[in-house]
Amino acid sequence: DNSLAVGLNHILQTVNSHMAIFTKKGNKYDSTGQVLYGPVQTRNVFRGFGGPCDSLNNGDAVVRYDQLADRWLIVMPIFRRVPPRKVDQPGKAEILYQPTTEEQASANEASLKIRKSSSSEEGTFCMCYAVSTGPDPFGPYYRYEFYRPLFPDYPRPAVWPDGYYLPTSTGDDVIEKHACVVDRVKMLKGEAATEQCVIITNVNFLNNADLDGKELPPEGAPNIVMATGGSQLNKIFKDDGIYVWKYHVDWKKPENTRLEGPVKIKVAPYEYLCNGQLTNCVSQPDTDQKLDAQGDKIMSRLVYRRMGNLESVVAVHSVKTNANSGGIRWYEFRINKSREVELYQQSTYAPDNFYRWMPSPAIDKNGNIGIGYSFGGVPNFAGQRFAGRLANDPLGELSLKEAILVEGEDSQTNTLRWEDYTQTAIDPDDDCTIWYVGDYIKKAAASYSTSIGAFRLPGCSE
Repeated sequence: DNSLAVGLNHILQTVNSHMAIFTKKGNKYDSTGQVLYGPVQTRNVFRGFGGPCDSLNNGDAVVRYDQLADRWLIVMPIFRRVPPRKVDQPGKAEILYQPTTEEQASANEASLKIRKSSSSEEGTFCMCYAVSTGPDPFGPYYRYEFYRPLFPDYPRPAVWPDGYYLPTSTGDDVIEKHACVVDRVKMLKGEAATEQCVIITNVNFLNNADLDGKELPPEGAPNIVMATGGSQLNKIFKDDGIYVWKYHVDWKKPENTRLEGPVKIKVAPYEYLCNGQLTNCVSQPDTDQKLDAQGDKIMSRLVYRRMGNLESVVAVHSVKTNANSGGIRWYEFRINKSREVELYQQSTYAPDNFYRWMPSPAIDKNGNIGIGYSFGGVPNFAGQRFAGRLANDPLGELSLKEAILVEGEDSQTNTLRWEDYTQTAIDPDDDCTIWYVGDYIKKAAASYSTSIGAFRLPGCSE
């Protein structure tokens, strides 16, 4: 579960349950990629906060850089039911540090006590938020803990002026989703904040529009939410629509908060790659083990970019191709004067008979689109690649030559799960460079490695 955030001088990466901070070449450092911190358990950002966020190190942690405020946002779900507590939030964390062996052992003991005191039938789940008080990823951080009645799986945070939006699933066998938002304005000030959630049934995995660049949407514009059609649990693997909601949040009168939709936008018919998630179809050399593609959902990030009067939204997912392999289905939507979402262009990127899947897109300041994704299929080991298009290219074409971030060196045989997502991030320094992170297997390695790369599309400059 790779997540990546890029600031002016640092790169912060989370991988499931751990985090690390690296240098980024610029005003402060003369090179990129030096390890400054970690890897450590993600819960370390909640040290001293108390409760489950402090004591339970959970997977699925995700990071974002809020380029509008020059802040870091770290989100960590708690998948174990815990006794509710009165939270004196927010609290300031100390500067991040490397825990000693003794401190780690003490934290593990505290974690074990919480686990023993919490049965699967009592207590509640929660979501942990940490927002840095400034542009330094070492902190300090304001910390928040919000309780959830439903299992808070697969969080995908999005930055929007009026909130941090965070859709989550309620489990792999439930067609029920959380659409949540926290009060960004108050959290940036370290003030007491609230979280509002809408529960939606009979929908696919949701994604909220995540802002690229610093040009704001029109004041009061609702956040855009999208999902693919179909229903894997009901064995419906095909559809011809992308489904759109508008999320209106009202912090003064929460009773006025509403999620309008869904509205179906008709698109070219598609079929889930591998028939969805927790299945497998991506072939690997020298093994019968095939890989999962998470083909049922729009992948992180659903990106939004405003360029003057133009408002663009790009969405991606993984689809089965006519050659029985995998391709990247991508869409660019435009928001019209009536605030309605319309399809502008679409295509499936599948230049050969191999597999391309688990994509993540970004839009640079010129409106160019870049997409990172996994690549594989016999005789290729799974690795990571990148494709893109310029804003004035013919519609429906990723016209730029495919770039290789990293070639796989071996097959993954210990599990069918191949990440749950990859992720892009726009560099806030030049608003052109697109950073991307994904997995690969080194030769004879027992587990995966991650690779972080940076790409700039032609014609985009500082």
